[in-house]
Order: sequence, then C-alpha cells, then structure tokens
Amino acid sequence: MGKLNLEVVTPSGIIANVEADIVAAPGTEGEFGVLPGHINFLSGIVPGELRYTNSEKTEYMAISSGFAEVSNDKVSVLVDSGEIAHEIDLERAQSAMGRAKERLDKKRDTDEIDFARAEAALQRAISRIKVAKKLG
Repeated sequence: MGKLNLEVVTPSGIIANVEADIVAAPGTEGEFGVLPGHINFLSGIVPGELRYTNSEKTEYMAISSGFAEVSNDKVSVLVDSGEIAHEIDLERAQSAMGRAKERLDKKRDTDEIDFARAEAALQRAISRIKVAKKLG
C-alpha cells in the first residue's frame, strides 16, 4: 500500500510535512480518516486533535479551525494554529483555559468581552490539553 503526504500549514509556516499511512482530523461534520487512494474532497476543520500514523507510530497535533483538502494521496491542512504534541506547554494551555473560562463567566450583555473569541480560545486550550496529555 502507498503512503500519504501530510502537510499542515499555519500563517506562521509549515508545521508538518511528513509521510503517513493514515491521517485522522476533526472535520466540521465529524472526525474523518484518510488512507492512500482516498477520494478527493474538501472539509472544514474544527479545533481538535489531528493524528497520523507512519510505520506503526502515531503522532498527535492540536489544531485550530481551518480547511483540509485531500487530493492524489496528499492531505493539505490549512489552520489558524497548530502544535505538535511534544511542543505543547501544558501549564500554559491550562492557564489559557482558565482565562477563557473567566471571560465566558462574565455577563453576556457587556460589550467589553468578545464571547465568540473567548469560546474559540477555550476550544483551542481544551484541544491542546487533551493532545498534550496523550504523551503521558
């Protein structure tokens, strides 16, 4: 069986360009998996865990929202931000989650809090914490 080429790109650059046997990502319609020979498609990406396996070793990333394209055994993921599991600072992610929860606990009728932004920050922090904890 062939391999997939996985490329994960953020505004700050390419964070992964690897070969993989399988890729799984959090799509807007639910998690999806890609094997070599997969039909071409596009999907929205929601904050969560992207994982890929190569030679029986699974790697994890926390990614934010964006888009994915699967075409000719290439999986291109374009997201606002992403971190490889071993690079995640768990303490910093937990602090970010706390700050986001504090903002969301404020009254909804105030103009000083952007609740959509706080909700997105909370989702990013939660996915970063889950991915970081996979390493043990």
